[in-house]
Amino acid sequence: MPKPTPNPPNTDTSSSHEDPRLTTIGLTSFHYCHNQPLFRVNRGVPLADALEQASDLLYLVKSLTVDAAYSKGSDRHAWAAHHLTSMSKVVVDDVQKVLSRWPPMKAGG
Repeated sequence: MPKPTPNPPNTDTSSSHEDPRLTTIGLTSFHYCHNQPLFRVNRGVPLADALEQASDLLYLVKSLTVDAAYSKGSDRHAWAAHHLTSMSKVVVDDVQKVLSRWPPMKAGG
């Protein structure tokens, strides 16, 4: 039985009307070692770019999980998918933190 091949994500952002001031805030981290984060989303990345990267990571996760479903002894696929999913999640979480604070409140009211 042939493996289904997932379609690549659509990364065309040419019609995006996103506010260029909206960038990641860099408050979201993952992969902890001794209660300290080893990795963190960097501050200042435009949200459209950050979400595009998260989409690319999730595309890889989808491909790895399809391979794992059809292959015996595919532990490496599962672990790779696990870490890529964590990376994708922190990007989306950081973007969500920005969007939940937008638009910023004006001084005095």
